[in-house]
Amino acid sequence: MTVKTANIIYWVSTIIFAALMIFSAVGGLQPSQQAIDLLHTQLGYPIYFIQMISVAKLLGSVAILIPGLKGIKEWAYAGLFFDLFGAIYSGVAAAGSFDPMMLSMIIWILPGIVSYYLWKRR
Repeated sequence: MTVKTANIIYWVSTIIFAALMIFSAVGGLQPSQQAIDLLHTQLGYPIYFIQMISVAKLLGSVAILIPGLKGIKEWAYAGLFFDLFGAIYSGVAAAGSFDPMMLSMIIWILPGIVSYYLWKRR
């Protein structure tokens, strides 16, 4: 893979990953009823957690989009991955079994893995 191709794939995957994380955070800044129903009622998280995790996702998404910031970017990737794996675990724990729909989370995780891998190679 050429450097130019790797750079293009890096930026496309990073933008997609950041956009997905921003999209998932928007409903929690001023928790919508849908966010409250899912995270508070079904999963048992306190409402203040919804806002806190949403702000953290936004900050992490911005951090991975800004060139440089080596140490901060490493933490941002880690936080975003913990959020995704925590969402999968919370869903399984609340349901008491694995729902095959949880495999759709791969769509959210894959661009992040590609982005992180290519960022580390740079």
